[in-house]
Amino acid sequence: MKISEEYPDLLKADGFDEAILGVVQRMGIQAICYDEDKVIEILIERDGMTYEEAVEYFDFNIAGAWVGESTPFFLQKMDL
Repeated sequence: MKISEEYPDLLKADGFDEAILGVVQRMGIQAICYDEDKVIEILIERDGMTYEEAVEYFDFNIAGAWVGESTPFFLQKMDL
């Protein structure tokens, strides 16, 4: 199943399909959830950024963007 077929109205972060984890819900609102580390890895590999550049770009331009209720989520994995 492709997310765009199952959830056609959800907004995607262009160019980061490999980092999609799934769909999250909160109080009737759904959004696509991405793996933050994978997004940063893609920026490094695809765009030739250093780790520091990729983190700064991610924080400001991707995670910091608000495009409405279905703005994607970015999961930061942690060891518990």
